[in-house]
Amino acid sequence: MFAGSREDSRRFFQTCWQKRQAGAALEPLERLVLQVIDAHPEYLDEVKSADVRRPGHEPDHNPFLHMGLHIALIEQLQADRPNGVRLEYQRLSPSGCDLHEVEHRMMWVLFEVLHEAQTRGAMPDEQAYLARLRQLALE
Repeated sequence: MFAGSREDSRRFFQTCWQKRQAGAALEPLERLVLQVIDAHPEYLDEVKSADVRRPGHEPDHNPFLHMGLHIALIEQLQADRPNGVRLEYQRLSPSGCDLHEVEHRMMWVLFEVLHEAQTRGAMPDEQAYLARLRQLALE
């Protein structure tokens, strides 16, 4: 989603918010970021804050990581990349369910797969990711 440092990513969230407040034209990714911010009003103070160095390494403790995972998942679903992720989302999203909660369940799997890949110094295993998502559908 973003290139650069953690601080650059956090500044991007802040810039999107500031552009909206100023009524500036927005790029598609900026609109997506703002949709995710809107879905998380509890993180608005962090988005508005000038401090981009807030620690936190897990999605429940780091608002920017949490929102970034939402964005990454939405981008995966839009592109169906890895191939089959959209089908797993549909399986986890029966009519009338809380789609935000479905995203959270999928995000934890994404977080785990990304963390494992980073620890190994390797690319994320897409097949393992999809297999774990299939397991969620069975739970």
